[in-house]
Amino acid sequence: MNIDGLASGIKTKDVIDALMNVAAIPKTLVKNKITDHTTIITNLQSLNTSLQSLDDKAKTAATATSLARFSAASSSETVTVTAGEKARAFSTAVVVDTLAVAHTIVTAPGGADAFAGPFTLVARDGTVTEIAPAGAAPSDLVAALNAAGAGVIATVVPGGRGADGQPLSRVQISATQTGADASFVLHRGSAADVAAGTGTDVASQAGAAIVGRGTDAVIRLFAGTTAEQTVTSSSNTFVGIGEGIDVTVRATSTQPITITVAADGKAQSDTAAAFVKEIAALMTRIDNGSKATVAAPGSATTLGVFTGDSTVRSLRGALSGAVQDPIEGVSPSTIGISVDKYGALSFDQEKFAAAMQADPVATQATFSAVAERVHATTARYSDKYDGLLTQRIAGQQKEVTSLQQQVERMDLRLDMRRATLERTYSAMEVRLSGLQSQSSWLTSQLAALTPPSQ
Repeated sequence: MNIDGLASGIKTKDVIDALMNVAAIPKTLVKNKITDHTTIITNLQSLNTSLQSLDDKAKTAATATSLARFSAASSSETVTVTAGEKARAFSTAVVVDTLAVAHTIVTAPGGADAFAGPFTLVARDGTVTEIAPAGAAPSDLVAALNAAGAGVIATVVPGGRGADGQPLSRVQISATQTGADASFVLHRGSAADVAAGTGTDVASQAGAAIVGRGTDAVIRLFAGTTAEQTVTSSSNTFVGIGEGIDVTVRATSTQPITITVAADGKAQSDTAAAFVKEIAALMTRIDNGSKATVAAPGSATTLGVFTGDSTVRSLRGALSGAVQDPIEGVSPSTIGISVDKYGALSFDQEKFAAAMQADPVATQATFSAVAERVHATTARYSDKYDGLLTQRIAGQQKEVTSLQQQVERMDLRLDMRRATLERTYSAMEVRLSGLQSQSSWLTSQLAALTPPSQ
């Protein structure tokens, strides 16, 4: 029980708090260390995340076609050319003979009860699907066709009016894919009726029609020459007309349409520049985090979060070497990648573009080799298990855990110290109170022995 100055008049609580503040100084220092280590861990983790992102980009940049960037053009707006990553320079002429069409039929007009089942859908490949509408309305047939998953889609369309003036409806059924292979025949009757030859082709009934016959798109290459070649596609996109080149047609033509794919120098330079820029940003980040700011006389010097960190310093040196060391006697500066005397990485797009134009194969090889070295460096430091930076983070985290355990032990000792002080000062107050009582009693006894003055 803490008796605060009851006998002594001393504010013992304040005295105990002051003594505890002094005793807690080592704990405060340890907590400051935890804060510093936590800040370092946060920055190292962020750096590691950026390093892993760079590693992914480096793996891509190290491939033999990482700079394959092409522009595609067509002499007609009705033909679109797409050049993929594996494209090569290419030029040819095409004649578009036909476009791909989705097979579509429309039924004869009928009243609200004219569409009772069963129906049977026969695909071109012979697949048979029996359709059983829930009722006789056109919407019932539409619902059954759409739910069948047979590669068709149906909808109700107006069918005029009957002799009695009542509205009629038709059902339009279309293949979900274009091309001849997606065509179909819809029969009235069950699958057994169709097999027996007694089913009726809906499109052949009076008032019905095939409004779009499923056909493939057809183009001709090298038209008018002895090498003329016909190419078909179930859709209006022809894949692989040239290596990595697709062509989409939107109208037929009688005259050849020229399609061209050429190397896109600007896109190539932009691709290389973006990769080098990311490396440079990472190196600059390390440099900024490693600076020590010298304060004015009498003030403390501010250290960067990476100052004195040998792992980060080693990473910086490895990245610098990866981008500037010669490759089989050829300096990366020949393709515009250079490091100045201050260690800053830069990229000269004009020099790179000129190198690509002069010798694209050698330039790609040099760029890929630089990227491969960057990948090797980033992987060595950022691997989630054995990476040097990963291990550095783990070491810092272990140190924080140890310091936190130390703080917990200090808290226990401080609690015990406070309890001891409170007991000591409480005992002192009780003892002083007893002494004061004795003093009062002795004073009263002495006063009783002294005769009263005459």
